[in-house]
Amino acid sequence: MSDRPDVIYYYDGTYMGFLSCVFESFAEHEDPVSICAADAADQTALFGAKYIETDMKRAERVRVSIPKKMGLEAQDLLERAFLTCLPQREKHMLAFMRLGYRVGRPVCGMLADPVVHTLDKAVKFLGREAHLFLGFLRFAEYGDVLIAQIEPKNNVLPVIAPHFISRFSGENLMIFDRTHRLALLYKDGEPAILRADTVELPPESPGEQRCRAMWRTFYDTVGIEGRRNDVCRRTHMPKRYWRDTPELGHLV
Repeated sequence: MSDRPDVIYYYDGTYMGFLSCVFESFAEHEDPVSICAADAADQTALFGAKYIETDMKRAERVRVSIPKKMGLEAQDLLERAFLTCLPQREKHMLAFMRLGYRVGRPVCGMLADPVVHTLDKAVKFLGREAHLFLGFLRFAEYGDVLIAQIEPKNNVLPVIAPHFISRFSGENLMIFDRTHRLALLYKDGEPAILRADTVELPPESPGEQRCRAMWRTFYDTVGIEGRRNDVCRRTHMPKRYWRDTPELGHLV
């Protein structure tokens, strides 16, 4: 490794940008203590900060090498790991890739190895959270657009997008992720995930207001007060999901 053990890479925050960091690490024989997006660069004052430009040719060389050396399972694991909320996820991903290049295709099965276990655990959490949003996400009608807001811990939009696009293929959709400031837009059959710091919503349509009022009335009516169990409810639907539901949002 390099004589610079305190170097920190920062990059543009994209997956191809991360792969450019991987190329740099191997090419320069450096093992950065951290790899972080450019907006976190102010945290690197105590270390040698090194900005890595996204080089599509270099990143593509790394990308195609992953399934060749480690298999398609490792490729999928890394792409999903990049969407997780794992602290220092890029550093963990780089460690996994170093191990994978060394041992090859068996790497994903080495769950006793802390490097593999950490990444596998984070990806499973991503999958569980994405699965919950398939059931908990609520759309509201604003004109001719169905809009939903979420506040996930992981970047679940790329994971849940195919489900909702398939389910509402004839509609115009927007799902806004307040945590990661991203918005999934689907209009006229064309999907896109874009950066969006905030979203200012117009008033709900009268039909949407009536629908929400009827749903809340139904929800409150069918509930049996004597069987109310808040602990059980939070077990099946953690409280952090309540805010964006019409039936429970007023309790947050």
